[in-house]
Amino acid sequence: MSTAVEDRDSRRLAWCVAHVLRHASDHIALALLHRLDRPTRKYLCRDEWLPASAVTLLLRHGGEADRHYIARNPHVVGRPLPGLPGPARYARRRTPAGLLPLLRAELGRDPADGPLTTGELTGLLRRHGIRRPRAALDVLRLPYELDPDQLAAEHARRPLPPGSTEALLLVADLPEKTVRALLTAPAADADGPSWHRPAVRAVRMGRLTHEELVACVAPARRTLLLGHLPACPGLRWTLPEQAGMRAAVTRALAPLADDPRLWSELLRHAPGFPGPLPELVAAVTAGTAGTAGSPDGSPAGSPDGSDAPHDDLARAVRRLAPTAAEPATGGVERELALASLAVPMETVEEDVRWVRDCLDRGLLTGADVIRHKLPACWALDEVHWLGAVDHPDRYDRPGAVLAARAEADRLFALALGEDPDAWWRVARTLPDFAGTLPHLLLRVTDGDSVSTRP
Repeated sequence: MSTAVEDRDSRRLAWCVAHVLRHASDHIALALLHRLDRPTRKYLCRDEWLPASAVTLLLRHGGEADRHYIARNPHVVGRPLPGLPGPARYARRRTPAGLLPLLRAELGRDPADGPLTTGELTGLLRRHGIRRPRAALDVLRLPYELDPDQLAAEHARRPLPPGSTEALLLVADLPEKTVRALLTAPAADADGPSWHRPAVRAVRMGRLTHEELVACVAPARRTLLLGHLPACPGLRWTLPEQAGMRAAVTRALAPLADDPRLWSELLRHAPGFPGPLPELVAAVTAGTAGTAGSPDGSPAGSPDGSDAPHDDLARAVRRLAPTAAEPATGGVERELALASLAVPMETVEEDVRWVRDCLDRGLLTGADVIRHKLPACWALDEVHWLGAVDHPDRYDRPGAVLAARAEADRLFALALGEDPDAWWRVARTLPDFAGTLPHLLLRVTDGDSVSTRP
């Protein structure tokens, strides 16, 4: 085989692996990454569609070559790497002229007399990082000596404001244990307008994967809200990050299955449950959630003192809960639209226009595209049915993208489960498979082509 053919095959396999990694849990993703040869791994690090959690795993468990290629990937946004936004960017900012006199008055001494202790630093961060990290970043430009364990204890005693927590994630070299501790808060604390920023920043800075974020964020209601974070000004999830977070939350909620009683119990206890979401799910399935919410065993109320859950929380749980398939509408036009997914048109542009028109008319959904479009690798890549965009983090049809990602998550989990070998067979078969994604999953799990099935 020629070098050019090997190079093309490595590039195509990396493209398909990047799409498969979107739907894999962390330990499955690590197993897939370890099986890649060097050329394929190089192209994967440079791939446009490399998901955020995969970037974090590559930086954490990969080598210097992985870091080198990821640092030069223009589509990896917000990582603390050379040439990308990170600590060096904020170190160049000038401290406002009026800040030092204010800090001298608050400290009772000149910051130039010696580095700030952990207690002094946390005291300043509590006063100067209420909502945004800018003032807290200025404080962190002063010399300081930070004890991570003491910082975690100070945060547990009295949580730091979101802006200060975000600033610490941006510029302080904190161990993972401390990062996890900074993402917890008392269940009684109200969720302010910037509560979500540290969690988003932790993922975007490569501190945690989505799955790790689900495991450590407390109280549990915040994790549920992060799974369906509404559009708001300022820092928020990009569309791929939102899909990844939703997938991680859905995996944590898997033990509830489709039992309406368990889902109602989840919504009942979530507003006041103090622990992370996996603990709440375990308590709900075991029937002990009431004892964890309040001393008398009654379900804890919402943080604002009312008995009813917040509307945003109820809306987030409804979007995460499994729903019955809606009856198909559209008649013959819908059947023709579904059939057209299996018959690509003469040009990609014409195909994209047709699919977008069907989505706008309600004849197709993102889930329909995943189930019926072929080949399967095109169904997993939104560019082939929504067209190219100016930036891979945005789409003008976000609902279709999120529905497609959720359906792919469901199909992968249902067919492959936690078997790394099955996931690897799918990734290896995907580049040259001409059928739909359900056909591919059936072929890999059954060991034969579905065309021979009765």
